[in-house]
Amino acid sequence: MLCAGCATGARITRLDGSSIAAAQIDATVERLMRAAEVPGVGIAIFEHGEPVYLRAYGARDQARRLPLTVGSVMTAASLSKAAFAVLVMQLVDAHRLELDRPIRDYLPGPLAEYPKYTDLAGDARADKLTARMLLDHTSGFANWRAFEDDRKLAFHFEPGTRFAYSGEGIALLQLVVETIMQAPLDQLMDARVFGPLGMTRTSMVWQPRFEADHADAYDEYGRALGPQRRKRPDAAGGMQTTLADYARLVAAVMQSRGLRPQTRDQMLSPQIRIDSAHQFPTLDTETTDANRAIELSYGLGWGVYRTPGGKAFFKEGHDDGWRHYAVGFDDGTGLLIMTNSSNGEGIYQALLETLLAIKLTPIEWEGFTPYDQLPPRPR
Repeated sequence: MLCAGCATGARITRLDGSSIAAAQIDATVERLMRAAEVPGVGIAIFEHGEPVYLRAYGARDQARRLPLTVGSVMTAASLSKAAFAVLVMQLVDAHRLELDRPIRDYLPGPLAEYPKYTDLAGDARADKLTARMLLDHTSGFANWRAFEDDRKLAFHFEPGTRFAYSGEGIALLQLVVETIMQAPLDQLMDARVFGPLGMTRTSMVWQPRFEADHADAYDEYGRALGPQRRKRPDAAGGMQTTLADYARLVAAVMQSRGLRPQTRDQMLSPQIRIDSAHQFPTLDTETTDANRAIELSYGLGWGVYRTPGGKAFFKEGHDDGWRHYAVGFDDGTGLLIMTNSSNGEGIYQALLETLLAIKLTPIEWEGFTPYDQLPPRPR
């Protein structure tokens, strides 16, 4: 992977046909980092489906004054879900999994007999769940049962009828995939996704080799949270990766590498139209037509929408001290933002508008309030 755009004087072509100089990219990122109090930022810009600008800014460890690098390992948070979707669609290609076949057919016993799913005993809706519903977030579950008043898993609507983002759905699909393949998720991802794509510093669990170059996470006040040394694979948010490696995944999706073109297109095609006013809280019933013009929808593991220049796909990553964003367009233009700060979401809009010249991103629906529009924080 070359950083062609990092050369002095190089220019990057934006979505509207205009261009931006490498020096302007650097100045923009560095200014926003200071203003929003973000310790470290990684940026990958894509042209024609290839990363042409790849650079890390700021610190991976402020106390030790260690710089963030394109190979610094960070927790991917929900970018993990999109990578997992690639694995699932590979299994579809291999005829190991059917998107519309009830997941009960892949399990040796009723779902409610599994310890984590006893809450669903007696609810016939469990038998209706499919891989498609779990990937496009129409399962009917809350994001996480821990957010429920009684901390129990329950259906809030008929599966397949509306969008409500759910980590629980992805976790359930992980169980199904591991059952079908008779292997743990970390091994499956290594063999089928990370290895073939050359993602050598990526894993679903923490690896000793990451110790030499990893980023600490930081909260809204700049307090260090350290790394997340995950011991168990978690398809919903546990992947450990780097800017350089995740850029390889985004490029592969753009180029249909690892998937048949028709399978990749299905993954990035609208499955359910979204009319909710906000992505979070996931079960909020407030609706809006603000995103009707861009046909905001969810595909299989990725969000999708339309622009005058064609279709776009996107995925966010949000965890304590980690904020990431990936977006790609039909012409192979794209942007990957990875930050080690809870303040990272505040700079997304300015980066998207300046680096890509795109103003149709559903920023408000995603809850990404710009850093300069946030209320004062108590100190």
